[in-house]
Amino acid sequence: MSAARRLAVLLLAEALLCSAATRFQDVLNHGSTTPVTSYKKLQGWSSDQNKWNEKLYPFWEEGDPRWKDCWKGGRVTAKLDSDSPALVGSNVSFVVTLQLPKCQTEDNDGNIVYRRNCTQDPPASMDQQVYVYNWTEWTDNCGWENCTSNHSHNVFPDGRSFPHHPGWRRKNFVYVFHTFGQYYQTTGRSSAKFSVNTANISLGEHVMAVSIYRRGHSGFVPVARAKTVYSVTDKIPLIVSMYQKHDRNISDSIFIKDSPITFDVKIHDPSYYLNNSAISYKWNFGDGSGLFVASGSSTSHTYTLQGNFTLNLTVQAIIPVPCKPVTPTAPPPTSAATTRPSSDSDSSPTVESEEDNPDGGCHIYRNGYYGSSITVVEGILEVNIIQMTSIQMTESQAENSLVDFVVTCQGSLPTDVCTVVSDPSCQVSKSVVCDPVAVTDECLLTIRRAFEEPGTYCINITLGDDTSQALASALISVNGGASSRTTEGVFIFLGLLAVFATIGAFVLYKRYKQYKPIERSTEQTEKQEGFTTYFSSFKAIFFPNSTERNPLLKSKPGIV
Repeated sequence: MSAARRLAVLLLAEALLCSAATRFQDVLNHGSTTPVTSYKKLQGWSSDQNKWNEKLYPFWEEGDPRWKDCWKGGRVTAKLDSDSPALVGSNVSFVVTLQLPKCQTEDNDGNIVYRRNCTQDPPASMDQQVYVYNWTEWTDNCGWENCTSNHSHNVFPDGRSFPHHPGWRRKNFVYVFHTFGQYYQTTGRSSAKFSVNTANISLGEHVMAVSIYRRGHSGFVPVARAKTVYSVTDKIPLIVSMYQKHDRNISDSIFIKDSPITFDVKIHDPSYYLNNSAISYKWNFGDGSGLFVASGSSTSHTYTLQGNFTLNLTVQAIIPVPCKPVTPTAPPPTSAATTRPSSDSDSSPTVESEEDNPDGGCHIYRNGYYGSSITVVEGILEVNIIQMTSIQMTESQAENSLVDFVVTCQGSLPTDVCTVVSDPSCQVSKSVVCDPVAVTDECLLTIRRAFEEPGTYCINITLGDDTSQALASALISVNGGASSRTTEGVFIFLGLLAVFATIGAFVLYKRYKQYKPIERSTEQTEKQEGFTTYFSSFKAIFFPNSTERNPLLKSKPGIV
């Protein structure tokens, strides 16, 4: 066989051997993601085309019976979370947490503590209750350099050695993350957190998968897998919260006319990528009021008309970045060189426009958008308590005091009323009473409430309809039964005075009638009118009109 033929056979054998070797892609894809054929390199990550040491890190398919026996006490699960969506150029963070079986925890030394009788009450003694998995006992008896027999055991699936740093013996788990055609491996305890920059990740949704192995005496054992979907976007992620003072349901996008609405913008930027950026907020409230530009994340607006409106918000961030070096091009420019907006020539859909700042730096623009439909209706804007009247009671009712509250409101007509009776500080609620009401003409109604004990109370009266509500508060002093008995004594005294006044008036009348001439002179007429005026004043003092006969209350509404 010629040398050329022999070389060809060796190359073919090596190619077949390489193709048969297990790769990171084969282990970490789990058959659920499409391999990435072209990608940008992620800093600190490696290609998933590298070989996987399946002898040291065995790979089990889902449903393999060995999963049931890989952990004493039950099956371990893993939860993988991310803080996406992430703005391209920022960092996206991932947290994976092992959820151990019941009665198992990890102690400060990285050992798994298994409480055998954790369901007993009271619990058993510590000697009977605790069993400790000390997986690193063999490393405690020798140093990093002296464990020659296990030196090959301290490596990742691709053969690279574990990092030698303080506390490495307490990290009994190996985490291998996989995304975007690349992998990242690290050691940790029962939870691990890491971040990756998204500058070289294409826009859209991607899958992050993780495989977790525990350290053993002769190898590593799979314990759990997890995956999650994360997204990278060139639009600033944001949410807008809307609040209104008298709005009854803040989630229905229905608000009240002539009452200010507060709009609060929250930008999702957990890695603080936009901290040094200049951010502006451009509002269009959809009611013809024009464009409003603000530098703060919170603003307010009042709709003066009813109807449906479309709210639009544009958030723009000017992000400072290092300027790219100027590359000479042919033919050379014939005019003074200026820095113009440029775009990334890569096939990634990410586009970054750069311009010079006056200070010589560069920046890129990023925008975020929000839109919502808003309905504005007539609502209850204000509630006022215009009168409070104590109701006279019989002796059998002396233990309870009744008070009528006459209430008015502005805006739409209410459909329900709630009264909250609290202590004088308005902090501790004593009773809550709610009733439906039917008001058809104007917002005027009387609310009657009972008080079991005398004292001072804080009263909150709330009128509401389907979309709005407003309240009024007042302090009231209730005298209770003592007040009723005092009132009864006052009425008896006034009754006796009335009797004596009647007798005196009758005597004066008889005397006046006895000497009355047939025709009255002008002087007599004036005296009579003076006497009538005096008598009317006397009567007004001892016989005041009852409040029930007051003509101002003839239109008093029905009692609730």
